[in-house]
Amino acid sequence: MCGICGIINLNKQPVDESKLHLMMRTMKHRGPDDEGVFAKDYIGLGFVRLSILDLSSAGHQPMVSKDGRYVIVLNGEIFNYIELREELKDFYLFTSNSDTEVLLASYMKWREHCLDRLNGMFAFAILDTTTNEFFAARDRFGIKPFYYYQDQNQFIFASDIPPILKIVEHKREPENSVIFDYLVFNRTNHSGKTFFRSIQKLQHGHTLKVKSGLVNISRWYNLPDQISQYKSFRFNEKDFLEEFKNSINLQLRSDVPVGTCLSGGLDSSAITSLVLNNKQDVDLHSFSAVYQKGQKGDESEYIAEFKEKNLKIHYTFPSDNTLLEDLNNFIMSLSEPVPTTSIYAEYKVMELAKNHCTVLLNGQGADELLAGYHYFYGYYFRDLVNSNSWGKFLNELFQYIRTQRSVYGLKTLVFSINPRSLRHFKKHDFLDQAFYNNFYNKSNSLLDDFYKSKSLKEFLINHFEYKFEHNLLWADKTGMQFSLETRFPFLDHNLVEKTLSIPTENYIKNGYTKVIMRNALKGILPEKIRMRKDKVGFSTPESDWFKNRKLQAILEDVIESDSFKGRGYFDVKQCKKEFKSFQNYHKYNPEFWKWINLELWFRTFID
Repeated sequence: MCGICGIINLNKQPVDESKLHLMMRTMKHRGPDDEGVFAKDYIGLGFVRLSILDLSSAGHQPMVSKDGRYVIVLNGEIFNYIELREELKDFYLFTSNSDTEVLLASYMKWREHCLDRLNGMFAFAILDTTTNEFFAARDRFGIKPFYYYQDQNQFIFASDIPPILKIVEHKREPENSVIFDYLVFNRTNHSGKTFFRSIQKLQHGHTLKVKSGLVNISRWYNLPDQISQYKSFRFNEKDFLEEFKNSINLQLRSDVPVGTCLSGGLDSSAITSLVLNNKQDVDLHSFSAVYQKGQKGDESEYIAEFKEKNLKIHYTFPSDNTLLEDLNNFIMSLSEPVPTTSIYAEYKVMELAKNHCTVLLNGQGADELLAGYHYFYGYYFRDLVNSNSWGKFLNELFQYIRTQRSVYGLKTLVFSINPRSLRHFKKHDFLDQAFYNNFYNKSNSLLDDFYKSKSLKEFLINHFEYKFEHNLLWADKTGMQFSLETRFPFLDHNLVEKTLSIPTENYIKNGYTKVIMRNALKGILPEKIRMRKDKVGFSTPESDWFKNRKLQAILEDVIESDSFKGRGYFDVKQCKKEFKSFQNYHKYNPEFWKWINLELWFRTFID
C-alpha cells in the first residue's frame, strides 16, 4: 500500500523532477517509510512507500528489473506472490521478498496476461525504458485508485487527486454530471469521471497504455464472463467457508501487524471470528466506532459478544463535536464529496487503528456479494413473480415483513418494474428544476444500466460494475490518510465468482439475507450476530449530531451564501424552507450533509 505518480510529456519535453517531488509530498501520508523517483527523457515515475512486505531496502521503488529495461511502481498487494514466485524462480533471479518484484517478473514473462494470474488489490505502472512504452493496470473490483489528467502536451497520473491538482495549471471546474448523481442517487465513483472535469479515473478491471503519444484504455477483467465458467458448478456452505478461509489466510500475509474493523455486523464479525478461530495464538486487535446506547449506528451490544475471546477491542466515539473539529481535514482527505457521515465514522476508526497496526481487514463486499441490502429483496420478489412462483413469493413476502419489519422491499419491487420515465427521485424537490431535468433526461449509467437490472443476479453483478467502488475508495482514502492499508477478504475474485454463480435462494430465504454465509458460520460466529435480523450498516446518529448549534450554523451559512445560490444546483427557497422546518420541528433531512459537503468541497478545491 503506497502512493504512485508519474508524468509523461507527450510533447517529448524533458520531465521536471521537481514536479514529481511535489506530487509525492502531497501524498506522503500514503507512504511515510520511503520514497523514490525514476526519470528518463520525457517520462518520470514517483513513489512513496508504506512498508508491508519485505521491510528492507530491497523493496524500494521505483523498482528496476535486473536487465535494466523495466521500471515498476506498485500501489497495493499481490497476495499470491509466494506461489507466483515459486512458479517464476527458474525464469527470474529474485533478490527481495517483496510482491513488487514478483509482479515485475510476472509482467516480464507473461506481459499483460500476468493480470489473470494475480490475486490481489493493485494499481501499478510499468515503463519499458527501451521503447518508452507505458503500461498501467487496475485491479478487478477497484480497490486501489488510479487517477489521471491528459491534454495534448502531457499525461499525469497519481493514486489520489490532490497531487495532480498541484501541478496541473488550468482553471479547476466541477463535473456537473457527477454532482447530479451525487445529489440525486447518493452515488459516486461509478464511472470514469470524477468531481473534477479534467481528471479521470481508470476504471476497475482496465488497463491503460501510452505509446507514441497515444493513450489507449481497454478492459482486461469482466465479471459476467468469469461467472459464466461456473454454470454447472456446485458450491455449498462448506465450499463457501473453505474459499472464505483461503481468502483470509492469503490476506493475513504481512510483515507488519494486522487488525480488523469490527462494526458488530455480520460481515466484519465473520472475518474477526475466522481469524481468531484459525489462529488461536494471534495477537489480534479490533477497532470499532460506537455511540450512546440506543443511538442510530450503535452496535456495541454485538461487539460485546467478542469480549470473552482472545481479542483486544478498541473503541472510538465519533460525535458532533469531533466532526466539527475534523471537518476541514476530513473533506480535504477525501478530495471528493461523500453522501453521508458514515464515512466520517470510518475515518475515525482508521485514526484509532494507526497506533496499533498497519493493515486492517475490512468487511466491505459482503452486502454486494450476498444481497445484504434491503432493496435486494425487491429484485428477489421480482424474480419470483416473473417465474410465476406465487406461493414462494407470498411466503417470502410474509417472512420479509415479519423478520425485517419493513415494506422497503415492496417499494423496490415497484420501482424495479416501472419504466425509466416513472423512476423519479424525491431528492429533486431541493434541486434547481432545470439542472435536474437536464441531467435526468440525458444518458445516465445509473438509470440506464444499474437500475434497469431485470433480476436479482443481474442487480448483484451490476453492483460490482456501477455501485460498489465508492465504498472501496473511501476506505482507501480514509485509511491512507493515517498510513493504513485496508484489505477486503470478501473480494477475493475466486470467492466472488463462485458465490455469484449459485442460485439466488442461497442469498435470500425466509426473510434473511446472506443465507449461505450464515449457514457456513454456524458454530464459528456468535449466534446473536449470526442470526441478526436487522441491517444497520455502517451508519452514524447524524440526525442527533445536527442538533448541535454550531453544525446548524455551518448549514445556515452554506444555504445563505451567495456561492451556494450561484452554483445552479439548488432551489434555494426550498432548501431554506426545509432547514426552517428542521429548526422548528427537528425533522432532519439527510440532504443537509450533502449541501454542506458539496459547498465546502467547492471552497476547498474549486473556488
